Amino acid sequence: MKIPAFLLLLITLSQVTLNPTVSVADSAYPSPYGIETTTSCQSTASDDLIPVRHEVYGNGRIFDITHRLTPDMPSWGLEDGLGQFLWLPNSMKNGSLANNSEMKLPTHTGTHIDAPGHVYDHYFDAGFDVDTLDLEVLNGPALLVDVPRDKNLTADVMQSLHIPKGVKRVLFRTLNTDRRLMWKKAFDTSYVGFMKDGAQWLVDNTDIKLVGIDYLSVAAFDDLLPAHHVFLKSREIILVEGLKLDDIEAGLYAVHCLPLRLLGAEGSPIRCILIK
Repeated sequence: MKIPAFLLLLITLSQVTLNPTVSVADSAYPSPYGIETTTSCQSTASDDLIPVRHEVYGNGRIFDITHRLTPDMPSWGLEDGLGQFLWLPNSMKNGSLANNSEMKLPTHTGTHIDAPGHVYDHYFDAGFDVDTLDLEVLNGPALLVDVPRDKNLTADVMQSLHIPKGVKRVLFRTLNTDRRLMWKKAFDTSYVGFMKDGAQWLVDNTDIKLVGIDYLSVAAFDDLLPAHHVFLKSREIILVEGLKLDDIEAGLYAVHCLPLRLLGAEGSPIRCILIK
């Protein structure tokens, strides 16, 4: 006897409902992130939900040079680190429809960017914020260089690097990386940075428009404002600070940095990568 089509559908649906080992439409609803689903109710989903965090992607071709934001990372002027910056006021475990986090942190936290209004109040009032920065400067060929480990970045040090004319983006790896200062909770005033004469030499003798460094400030603590003033006065040079440059060979890469479009903000956390 031929079974009507609607009865076949009812039989199929009852098998799916009553039998937990029957999987429906796996191809139409693939599991997220390539995790293979199980058809047995004996296994729990958490068995396979182990997130993998990367520093290098694409078989060694793409390097994430952004520091992960954590409560224990250094924050300017603080002994106890950044502290809690992320909250979950709306949680599915407490009956909310979805998980929704909130965060509060200084705009110059971790790997971040400086806009001209950071140290020039009239630029700040005029609106030269992170939303006005040139994305072309923040994306393109970049040179990663190692600098002498025994001194701050002076004019003599800059001259010794022999940075070629035409190079527009340079990331400076210093003793800060060797000392792993960005992995230490307490802010350290002995970090390596630019002295005023080093910044001036760079402005006067190179074509550099992006300056990157491996601690919370490009300027040495003893020359904090003077070096910043030299770099940001023209509004043509962008400063990227707090870069993660460990375990990467010096050389030429493509850099890609994208700040948040924070209207009115003189700084912003930024995600930066290097590509061979």
